[in-house]
Amino acid sequence: MEIKSTAFENDGMIPGLYTCDGEDISPPLEWHDAPDGTQSFSLICDDPDAPMGIWVHWVVYDIPSNVNTLPEHAPSEKELTNGGKQGRSDFGTIGYGGPCPPSGTHRYFFKLYALDSYVDLQPGATKEQLLKAMKGHILGESTLIGNYRR
Repeated sequence: MEIKSTAFENDGMIPGLYTCDGEDISPPLEWHDAPDGTQSFSLICDDPDAPMGIWVHWVVYDIPSNVNTLPEHAPSEKELTNGGKQGRSDFGTIGYGGPCPPSGTHRYFFKLYALDSYVDLQPGATKEQLLKAMKGHILGESTLIGNYRR
């Protein structure tokens, strides 16, 4: 399974449009080659370089297995039109919150998980709640890394 974006290459720089210095909209994401038996996908985007520890920028789950994209500028709504649900970021909001490092270059990990079921969490779940619900159901995963420097 592979996740990629038309906005930046793996380990490349995330354009300012997708950050707090720009429009702070989500980048377009797409994936392919999901494992057999995949029922849903989950996505977690976080920054392991944040000064206070890992900072969660985006949590999406229960994306149906027939969906293989998240569009640019995904709405900050609890439920997406593709059937997926969005969780709460460490900004305290639902939906995507773009890179906004205090200094230096930070890495942003967009981690996609293929699951053998739906997690059936209510919208607004945290990364920790999602990870707990996914335990034992992960069939595969893929990571896209983007970098951003202020």
